[in-house]
Amino acid sequence: MQEIFKRGLKQGLVLTWALGKIIFPITLLMTIVQYTPVFPWLMDKIAPLLSAIGLSAEAAVPLVIGNFLNLYAGIAAIISFEFTVKEVFIMAIMLSFSHNLILESAVAKKVGVSWWFVVGLRVGLALFSAWIINVFWQGGAQLASYGFATSGGTDPSGALEIAWHGVTTAIMGIVQLALIVLPLMIVMQYLRELGWIGTFSSWMAPFMKVLGMKPNTSTTVTAGLTIGLAYGAGVMIQAVKEDGVSKKDMYLTMIFLVSCHAVVEDTLVFIPLGIPVWPLLAIRLATAIILTAAVGLVWNWKLDKKEATRHSYQGG
Repeated sequence: MQEIFKRGLKQGLVLTWALGKIIFPITLLMTIVQYTPVFPWLMDKIAPLLSAIGLSAEAAVPLVIGNFLNLYAGIAAIISFEFTVKEVFIMAIMLSFSHNLILESAVAKKVGVSWWFVVGLRVGLALFSAWIINVFWQGGAQLASYGFATSGGTDPSGALEIAWHGVTTAIMGIVQLALIVLPLMIVMQYLRELGWIGTFSSWMAPFMKVLGMKPNTSTTVTAGLTIGLAYGAGVMIQAVKEDGVSKKDMYLTMIFLVSCHAVVEDTLVFIPLGIPVWPLLAIRLATAIILTAAVGLVWNWKLDKKEATRHSYQGG
């Protein structure tokens, strides 16, 4: 048992180092960019698009910050402005689909899925869902009450202070990652070597089949669904290597997870904004299941048709 612990710890340290090399420069860069002229320029470019989905120009701030950094940064930006309940709900939906784009898309690339595919899908889902809500929901015109949420501290000023803020933010990101990845990889090592992963995969097999995937994707799906793409990256990367997940199943897995990952944390984090979170969770789950199942059905049909054609040709 002690040897299993050591192997799990070693695996966790290796993965923390690999992911840390992605997290540190991206977080540092994106944190610093907030305080440069590039940031308001980006917001000016995005603002015209926002009016088409029912948002004011100020919504560019939390959307840009949330997409470049994370949900917490986006929410901190939301409570810095006065938005209507409808605007806050639209932004919550958008950010639940599309946040931390650069880092989480880099994670997707690590498991063999195109960076541009992930970004395009997430942004597309965010924009489409926002448009649907804006068109069909006529309520929510009252100003939002942010409950017990409070705005962040004083913004840093000066090049050195901004740089230091970026460095400390990046370091804390790695520390948070390590606190999750290390025990998680140890637990996963025990589960693997004691044979429990196989049992769990058999339990998940019917659901994986509905989504058009094989049972060996269950570990990857569970990791992303419960703890997210960034924090679940270690398990996902290891599962892809060890479980022999096919390229098709990995793409289907990512379609499901970019639509609905870290469902507990990413849902509860919106409670301080005073919006109903159950519709938020329901929309994410329904989108993930329907979209993945539809793509899986078409993909598998094409593969079966191609295989049948090949056999027919060989038989002839």
